Amino acid sequence: MKNPTLKPLALLALLFALLAQAKDNNGSIENDFYTNAQKLATAQKIIENFYVEDVNSDSITEEAIIAMLKTLDPHSSYASPEETKELNEPLEGKFSGIGVSFNFTTDTVYVIQTVTGGPSEKVGILPGDRIITADDSIIAGKKIPANDIKKILRGPKGSKIRLGVMRGGNPELIDFLVTRDDIPINSVDAVYMATPEIGYLRLTRFAESSAEEVADAVKKLQKQGMKKLIIDLQGNGGGYLAPAVDIASLFLQKGDKVVSMRGRAVPDRDYTVEKGKPLFSGPIAVLVDQLSASASEILSGALQDNDRATIIGRRTFGKGLVQRPFPFPDGSMVRLTIARYYTPVGRCIQKHYDKGHGEEYQLDLLNRYDNGELWCADSIHFDESQVFKTLKEGRTVYGGGGIMPDRFVPVDTSYYSPLYRNLLSKGTLSQYCLQYVDQNRDKLLKQYKTPEKFFSKFKVTPELTEGLLAKAEADSIEIVPEQMEKSRPMIEAIMVGYIGNDLYEEATFLQSINPLNPVFAEGLRVLKEKK
Repeated sequence: MKNPTLKPLALLALLFALLAQAKDNNGSIENDFYTNAQKLATAQKIIENFYVEDVNSDSITEEAIIAMLKTLDPHSSYASPEETKELNEPLEGKFSGIGVSFNFTTDTVYVIQTVTGGPSEKVGILPGDRIITADDSIIAGKKIPANDIKKILRGPKGSKIRLGVMRGGNPELIDFLVTRDDIPINSVDAVYMATPEIGYLRLTRFAESSAEEVADAVKKLQKQGMKKLIIDLQGNGGGYLAPAVDIASLFLQKGDKVVSMRGRAVPDRDYTVEKGKPLFSGPIAVLVDQLSASASEILSGALQDNDRATIIGRRTFGKGLVQRPFPFPDGSMVRLTIARYYTPVGRCIQKHYDKGHGEEYQLDLLNRYDNGELWCADSIHFDESQVFKTLKEGRTVYGGGGIMPDRFVPVDTSYYSPLYRNLLSKGTLSQYCLQYVDQNRDKLLKQYKTPEKFFSKFKVTPELTEGLLAKAEADSIEIVPEQMEKSRPMIEAIMVGYIGNDLYEEATFLQSINPLNPVFAEGLRVLKEKK
């Protein structure tokens, strides 16, 4: 039997021998031998070989990397191989799967839409179908997490999955063999004419295909008579830099500066518009809020500093640190901050942070709520040393973190109530609308042949509302009449949005609820004043 302590003792003896050789005349360890990297590696080996219990080497390494990054800034981070894949998917603009959008309601995968020309549409799967089995395994009624359902339905391009689908009230399953393919992830999720002259597009992320999608959306709106444009960046947390520069270039003149990047170990760089004539030269309103971050702030800052757009809403998040990915062979990745972003007039987008105090940094939005900034513009205190002038009209703009809008719009809670919150959080509202469409799809499509006709003509009837409240009571939600009256306009707008999105592939949920959004309303008001 081998001596179990031999390997650790031999390792330790070797370590001591090497350290002895490395000592200088004063008995200290020479820096050129015993580097910090060697110190970390030695510490890991000591833990692996001498700790009282077995340890996971991979876990120790990951925790060490995470701990190091936490001492730097709030946005340098480590991602495991699985996390890296999930992070990259939305930004790369596609993944491989079966090509459906679904709602995982009452433990059943309910198909809301199929991707046009996608794998599911090709084999005949329809909106309203319920996926009961996948490769002979039952996935309905199993309380499988939604993320696990995604993993089941997604897979390598060209791989096959056999689905058992329930359609309508027929208890017998329809068998479909679906060949997975690349499925696009759209960045622009809403495009429509808000008025005969004002177009609207909502951008949800800055991915590889975003600039092309925005250009296509603008061209589509121009064909419908657009003279003025609303770009909605509310809740857009950012993404890649290049699409932000390319999108800004659609609206700026050749030579206009978009953003600057400054760092210690990377060359300073200014990004300017390289193309000639802009795609659209009319008035623009950009909608932002406290969740608009990173690339959203680059775009809105560029349009504001060049006096190209009116920024409307609330001060943006304030993420102006540049992360560069450093991948490892196992698929994991370190995203390390290497520089800061500055707007064309020199404003630093990044808000203040203290190194190693990430928890406090994450509480910034809560602090804005507590100090009243989300409710009143007068609660925002500007650093008088951070005053700048726009490039063409000389308007005053402020630095110090985030992009301060030209027109402030407070958070609106006029439709909020506990009943409204419960109808959304418990899924009652979405489930009821899905069931309603499932039972009336053919009738509705016959009556409202286009999305435009549906959104202009469809009304929530008292019978539809009574059905919702009956389901709410069945879901143990307390019905308070005063709360229902307060929230009725928003509840009915959401119902129209859910039903319209389920019926029409080109429909937009936002087309129904935007009229109740004060930021959107201010955008319309500003553009109507523009000549």
